[in-house]
Amino acid sequence: MDNLINIISNLGSPKIMVIGDLMLDKYVWGEVKRISQEAPIPIINVSSEDVRPGGAGSVVNNLMTLGAQVFPCGIIGEDAHGHTLMGIFKQLGVDTAGIIVDKSRPTIMKMRFMGHLQTAGKGVQQLLRVDYEKTHAISAEIETQLTTYLNKTIQICDIVLVSDMNKGLLSHSFLKTIVTLCKKYKKIAIVDPKLVNDYSCYEGFTAMTPNRNETELATGIKITDNDNLHRAGSKLVSNLSLEYCIITIDKDGMFLYHKNGSGKIIPTVPRAVFDVTGAGDMVLSMFGMVVGSGHGFEEAAPLANVAAGIEVGKIGATPVSKAEILSELMGGKNQLSGKIKDIEVLVGILNEHRKKNDKIVFTNGCFDILHIGHIEYIKFARKQGDILVIGLNTDRSVKSLKGPSRPFVSETERARMLAALEDVTYVVLFDEPTPLNLIKAVRPDVLVKGEDWKNAGAVGSEIVESYGGKVVFAPFVEGVSTTNIVSRIIKRHSETETLKDAVGQTS
Repeated sequence: MDNLINIISNLGSPKIMVIGDLMLDKYVWGEVKRISQEAPIPIINVSSEDVRPGGAGSVVNNLMTLGAQVFPCGIIGEDAHGHTLMGIFKQLGVDTAGIIVDKSRPTIMKMRFMGHLQTAGKGVQQLLRVDYEKTHAISAEIETQLTTYLNKTIQICDIVLVSDMNKGLLSHSFLKTIVTLCKKYKKIAIVDPKLVNDYSCYEGFTAMTPNRNETELATGIKITDNDNLHRAGSKLVSNLSLEYCIITIDKDGMFLYHKNGSGKIIPTVPRAVFDVTGAGDMVLSMFGMVVGSGHGFEEAAPLANVAAGIEVGKIGATPVSKAEILSELMGGKNQLSGKIKDIEVLVGILNEHRKKNDKIVFTNGCFDILHIGHIEYIKFARKQGDILVIGLNTDRSVKSLKGPSRPFVSETERARMLAALEDVTYVVLFDEPTPLNLIKAVRPDVLVKGEDWKNAGAVGSEIVESYGGKVVFAPFVEGVSTTNIVSRIIKRHSETETLKDAVGQTS
C-alpha cells in the first residue's frame, strides 16, 4: 500500500495521446413533483444545466485533472456543441491540434435529464437520455488528416490511449494505422473496446480494458468464476497478440491477465453506486497515467480499481483527483487523509455542521512550500469560527496562476501538509483559477482573505455577503513568501558554489 501511495503522490506529467469518439455530455437537473396529464411520464421542473466532456473527452478531462499533458485526436461537427466542447478543452489547457472538424456529422451530444424527488433534493434519478449523433464511418479525407497528425505527434507521447464508442471514427483501417504507428515509434497502446463480437480490429495493441459484458460477447465465454476469467483473458491475449488484458468485473473489481499466463483479481471496496457513467473512462485514464509515468501494469491496476470505485460514487462522468485516490488508499481512517474531501462529500458534511450551528470559515490558496506566513494566516482564519475549510489550488491551477515552474510541491503533498495542521478541519482541491464556484458550494459564514485583497476586492465576497456572511482580512507576516524562500535558497546555493570554486582555485 505504501508503494501505491508513493506512486500516486509522485505521478509526473506524462504526454498522453487520446484517440477516440469525442462527445459533449449535457445534464439537465430539476425536481419531479407530478406526473403529466398528457402521458404517464414525470414532469421535470428544470433548475440548472451543465455540460462536460464525454466519451473520449471524459478521458481527456480525467487526465488533465491528474496532471497529464494530453493530446486528443478525434472529430467534432461544425456546430454549437462542437464550439462548446472546444471551449471546455481550451479552458482546461488541452492541445486541440488533433481535433478535426467533420462537416458531414454533428458533434456527438448526450443529454441526460436528472430528476430529484421532491423530498429535499434526494434520490437523483436519470429520467431520459437523448443522443444527437451520426455514426457512419469517417471519410478517407478525414482519416488522412488524422493520420498525418498522429504520425507527427505520437512520436513525442509517452503512451497512447484509444476510447472506442463505435461512433464511426475508429474504422478497421484507422485502428490498424494506430497500431502500426505505435509499433513504429515503440509506444504502449491501450484500447477501451466497443461492444461487438469480433475484436480482430484490435490485434496488436499492448493492452485492452473490456468490461464483463464486452468480454463475454467477444469470447463467447460466460464469466461466472475465476477459471472462466482465466480462459477469457487467455483467449483475448492469444488471439489479439496482446501483452495484457484488463477485464473490469463491476462489483467484483478487476482481472489483470498477462500473456505469460498469470492472472490476478483485484477486488474492489464495497461502496454505494450512484452512477456507472465514466467508470470505464476512469480505468483507461488511470492505466494511461500510471503506465505513462513509467510504472508497470501491475502497479496501475489497483490504482485504476480505486479510481473507478470513487467514480461510481459520483453523478455522471466526473474527474477523480489525486487527493481523493490518496485518501481512499489510506483507508479514509487516517486523520490526515480523512480531512481531504471531495466537494460533493464535503457539502454533505458541512450541512451536518450547520445543524449543530457550527460557524464555517473558508479560505484558499496555493500553499506551495508551507512557511510561517501560512501558519499564522491559517491560525487567524481558524479563530474566526468553528470549522475551517481550506480550498487548495490543484497543480494545474497553480501552473496557470504562477507559471510552468510551479508548484514546487505536488497537490497531494500540499494537501497532506495542510491536513496535518491542527487548525485545519477540511481540505478540498479546486481546479479553476479562482475559488468562486467552490465558495458557492461551501457557502461559508466567514470568508478569510489576505489584507492585500482589501482594496482589490476579494473573490466571492459578494456571494458571502449576499446571504449574511462576512469577509475578514488577515494580516500578513512581513517578508515571508514562497518566492522569497526559493530566492534565498538559490542565492545561498550560488554562494556555496562560488566558494567551492574559489577554494578549488587556491588549493
